[in-house]
Amino acid sequence: MNRQNFIKKGLLGSGIFAASAASARIMKNDIDEIEPLEALDADAVHYDSDQLENHSVLHKATSRGHANHGWLQSNHTFSFANYHNPERMHFGVLRVLNDDIVAAGRGFGLHPHDNMEIISIPLEGDLEHEDSMGNQAIIRKGDIQVMSAGTGIMHSEYNKNNDQAVKFLQIWVYPNKRNVAPRYDQITLDRSQRHNKLQQILSPDPSDEGVWIHQDAWFHMGHFDNGISTNYNIKQAGNGVYIFVISGSINVEGQELETRDGFGIWDVSEIKLTATSADTEILLMDLNMILN
Repeated sequence: MNRQNFIKKGLLGSGIFAASAASARIMKNDIDEIEPLEALDADAVHYDSDQLENHSVLHKATSRGHANHGWLQSNHTFSFANYHNPERMHFGVLRVLNDDIVAAGRGFGLHPHDNMEIISIPLEGDLEHEDSMGNQAIIRKGDIQVMSAGTGIMHSEYNKNNDQAVKFLQIWVYPNKRNVAPRYDQITLDRSQRHNKLQQILSPDPSDEGVWIHQDAWFHMGHFDNGISTNYNIKQAGNGVYIFVISGSINVEGQELETRDGFGIWDVSEIKLTATSADTEILLMDLNMILN
């Protein structure tokens, strides 16, 4: 479905969109997944005594929040939309980790964001992006997309294909600077560079490998054969690491993780990871733990 037909379908009442009276181009999904998030403070999460003692938190895949909108299936690692869990508000500056599946020819209508770093990582299919800065692009597996929402941005995302679903990770990180000029970027990475090692895909440095954001955060992806081990050194003192297992299984500092599990650990300077099954793919996020 092309963009014109996609908009027309929304206007004709497919159930995806409700058209704005002001403009046919300004549309809003009739779902809570694009409503603004509540403001958080530094004490938004209270860990239990075992978590504090072990400096870690485990989020099993089966414990995530779930939204079923028919055309959208979304699993929320952290509190989001109608899923609210006071123990799952954020991990440091990591606020959102959504595991989304968008049906063929469907998507998110034009909606606003501000003062958030938004990262999209496609896992399958083609996701088309359009925003108020005039950007229009398609992101696919192997691409990394980033938006610094800053003072405010409008954007839409939809599944370009009529014959397959789109699967992607949607990640929101609090910035270390508010009200910056909005910015969009995307790159295509050589996925072979993450075979049995970690490939950096994001950092705070525009001249570094991958995309960059306004935050002391470094993201890596790795694709490991069974039994392969690697060590990761935390980039900045005081940062924590959150690992999300995309496929397979892995042992992180003695903690066994399976597909779509998440595991956060802090007050460490180095961690050891060992793949415990073939075709193990992970996303590792090295993050500032101070939520200002």
